[in-house]
Amino acid sequence: MTTSLHSLREQTSPRTRTIETYRHLIGGQWVEAAEGGSLPLQDPSDGSLLAEIARGTSEDIDRAVIAARMALAGPWGRMTATERGRVMQRIAEAVLAEADTLADLEARDVGKPLKQARADAVALARYFEFYGGAADKVHGDTIPYQAGFTVMTLYEPHGVTGHIIPWNYPMQIIGRSLGAALAMGNAAVVKPAEEACLTILAFARIAEAAGLPAGALNVVTGTGAEAGAALSAHPGINHISFTGSLPTGALVQAAAAINAVPVTLELGGKSPQIVFADADLERALPVLVMAGIQNAGQTCSASSRILVERPVYETVVAGMAERYRALRVGPALADLDVGPVVSHRQKGIIDRYIDLARDSGLTIAAEGEIVAGSPADGAYVRPTLIRDVPPAHRLAREEIFGPVQVIMPFDTEEEAIALANGTPFGLVCGIWTRDGGRQFRLAHAIQSGQVFINNYGAGGGIELPFGGVKRSGHGREKGFEALYGFGVLKTVSLYHG
Repeated sequence: MTTSLHSLREQTSPRTRTIETYRHLIGGQWVEAAEGGSLPLQDPSDGSLLAEIARGTSEDIDRAVIAARMALAGPWGRMTATERGRVMQRIAEAVLAEADTLADLEARDVGKPLKQARADAVALARYFEFYGGAADKVHGDTIPYQAGFTVMTLYEPHGVTGHIIPWNYPMQIIGRSLGAALAMGNAAVVKPAEEACLTILAFARIAEAAGLPAGALNVVTGTGAEAGAALSAHPGINHISFTGSLPTGALVQAAAAINAVPVTLELGGKSPQIVFADADLERALPVLVMAGIQNAGQTCSASSRILVERPVYETVVAGMAERYRALRVGPALADLDVGPVVSHRQKGIIDRYIDLARDSGLTIAAEGEIVAGSPADGAYVRPTLIRDVPPAHRLAREEIFGPVQVIMPFDTEEEAIALANGTPFGLVCGIWTRDGGRQFRLAHAIQSGQVFINNYGAGGGIELPFGGVKRSGHGREKGFEALYGFGVLKTVSLYHG
């Protein structure tokens, strides 16, 4: 792949229909798959062929791990933390300079509206800015001990880290995962999702040009069953970061366990927002809706359950329904409220849940509208609000990963807590109330990695530790906690008499 980002933008445009074939990045070289295979990428807005990517296998993963080891033994491994930070700051500046081009590419690849894709590009830059500034601020401690001893702790990199990135937020997740890993001095092998990986490949080129040494970042594209499985089980990998589904996460963790490799897992959720009768509904209503339909609901921390105290239940249903009916769905580059979902496979999954709601006799409170002229082959789903959903129903317990929200009433604070905790997941929760005591009671009682009070951060800012409990996974990303997760704590005991 020798073209610039700007030429890539034109070559993947439906206006020209010239299809770019993307290669792996291994050891600073753009190389074809070892077995010569490729995979097609479709534009979810119209079903057209967007690009082709190399189909990586275990041989490609082997080559990437070797290249990462060489980087650790070479210029990257010899850099001081301050020097690493400066490289990362340059990468952040370069990403901002290419933000519009990256946004265009991600919109085409994932299907999200341009404004959301551009926000992701800015977030990617912010991750590298934050972790670039933090690289030389990970400090160990001295420990008071017996007379004649000085004991200290040091943070060191794991070595080679593996990163399996999902298709819903490629830029944001590569930022929060890779940024922390590189800041700690690790070298990385990245396996993006086969459905959407173009911005990760474009980012890798930006990082190269900004001075990241060869082999510090290696990108191998391909399927989860081939490249992803090989990365998870590779004996040369020292830490794995995975974001995706629970079944796949379990496979990744089982494969890594063979080599006793630590794994950070972020596995999604069924996140509630709890609305009490004293809430500021004018502030809450737009947040309730946006947290469920952003990126067509394909967000791990999406607010897919709305729990409302009965005195204001009908008011909230009516307010959300009004906003749902105003939602417009269409091609990503039309930059509407909602774009297509990532693929027709994902559309089929979501459609079956909506059909289940109707077959179960549940009430569809409101739907959005697919705008006239949207391509017939696009993967479009009407945002759907479903009311009065029983807590035991599948729609109230399973992650749909689409623009579908369920809404249900409660009568007491205790019932609200039971409903919020009544799924296998625990990623994010929102609480809307003016009662200060209730705010803290619920913040402690809710089983969730993040709790937002009178706001909903959908994963929060770059500085805020993010991760789940229960089946939402373990380990933390974002903030300084992610840095510690990508480091190994070493204790040094010196006897000097």
